[in-house]
Amino acid sequence: MTDAPKPMSKAAAKAFITALANEYPNAESELVFRNPFELLVSVVLSAQATDKSVNKATKDMFERAPDPQSMAELGEAGIAQYIKTIGLWRAKAHNVALLCEQLLARHDGQVPSDRKSLEALAGVGRKTASVVMNVAFGSDAMAVDTHIFRIGNRTGLAPGKNVRQVEDGLVARIPKDMLRPSHHWLILHGRYVCKARTPECWRCPATKWCLYPDKRLVDPKSKAA
Repeated sequence: MTDAPKPMSKAAAKAFITALANEYPNAESELVFRNPFELLVSVVLSAQATDKSVNKATKDMFERAPDPQSMAELGEAGIAQYIKTIGLWRAKAHNVALLCEQLLARHDGQVPSDRKSLEALAGVGRKTASVVMNVAFGSDAMAVDTHIFRIGNRTGLAPGKNVRQVEDGLVARIPKDMLRPSHHWLILHGRYVCKARTPECWRCPATKWCLYPDKRLVDPKSKAA
């Protein structure tokens, strides 16, 4: 595996992020939700699962239980019936049922907007809390998933041995006014272009600033290759 490059400069990071902003002007979460509660549940369910699989499972579940009270009434067994197609569904059903009870007991059924309260809920870690804070409440929180962790290290945007180091690097280098939407730009870029096994550098708008030493600038399927 190629070692991660040194961190790019703040000027390069701004140019890199600006290129992604121009590439994905309408970027938003690919999870389907109607309110902070549905977003919270969806993000909890999305661990080690695709957004597409989560959306498929939650469509009927949210029609049946659109709020913490009705979800809590479904209970762990009832929730499980809707999400069996998702990985780790047993643990997730347990966590969703418990977090609904916690929302009712601690927050009058409302999703809190602060990190401490969110991370105190069942199944909610730093990444999940950051997504909810960013998407539902407009916070500048940077949620680092596998895609963003990979991009941070591969490109030099924010190298780090763990997700917190990458998060801190992104917060330090990305201009504050671009921090919140950059979460979506980076996820989409990692999902569709800067892929795990074979980054499609020939489609990347930010190759000029990327420090990845093994760029593939020509599509191997093209005549030019």
